[in-house]
Amino acid sequence: MSKAIALGIAGVTVSAAMLAFGYTAGSRSDHVAAAVQPPVEQFAPSSQTVARGDVEAIVRDYLVQNPEILIEMQTALEQRSQEQQRLAQEQTIGNASDEIFNASYDGVIGNPDGDVTIVEFFDYNCGYCQRAMQDMEAMVAADPNLRFVMKEFPILGPDSQKAHVVSMALHLIAPEKYDAFHRELLMSGRATEASAIRAALAQGVDETALREEMKNPAITEAFGKTYELANQLSITGTPSYVVGNEVVFGALGQQVLAEKVELARSCTGENC
Repeated sequence: MSKAIALGIAGVTVSAAMLAFGYTAGSRSDHVAAAVQPPVEQFAPSSQTVARGDVEAIVRDYLVQNPEILIEMQTALEQRSQEQQRLAQEQTIGNASDEIFNASYDGVIGNPDGDVTIVEFFDYNCGYCQRAMQDMEAMVAADPNLRFVMKEFPILGPDSQKAHVVSMALHLIAPEKYDAFHRELLMSGRATEASAIRAALAQGVDETALREEMKNPAITEAFGKTYELANQLSITGTPSYVVGNEVVFGALGQQVLAEKVELARSCTGENC
């Protein structure tokens, strides 16, 4: 646990203790209008005001003697934060379902009519995305009813952004070639505009048409929508996935994703 978190929790504890003591600003001679009976007899009597320094010393001594309280408080705070994030993600997935799972500008790998969709937010220069590619290939080969939607999410600098522009342009003019192009570019090393164009030309795409499509303002608009979705889903890194009503962070492997797919398949009505 970081020092900042510990200090923050201790500060909250002090504030709560001060309220319990009936602390008010002013000198020691000031008295509270309505005294509050403290929960522990060792604390100052309810009939007198306790100075801030005295409260802080008491709380500090107690926390030093019982440091596990800070860990318990941090755990409770993290659990509450995670639950709030999960509920917010579920709400976003429900409200933006079409934009997440069926956006026309996203490439699709696997069965376009599959009964379960995995949405992957990826960057062509993400090493973990390259490793996750093998998981995707294995899952698609093993499950003919699986559909992968590729959310182009360039966050690793200018080279990534330019490579993804080429990718989006290829998808607009030749969506049937996207699968092979995607695999080639993702696994060919550092992705740049030049390497992306080479990968596109290797699929038989006309270079003039490709370069013209790269100027299409719809590409910038699509990136904007993806960035906004990522923000709403608390996605800040790649790869990240949406499966069913859940967000999965990181390249956790084929087994974890397969479990999420089966959970999504079994999710019907109140069982979700």
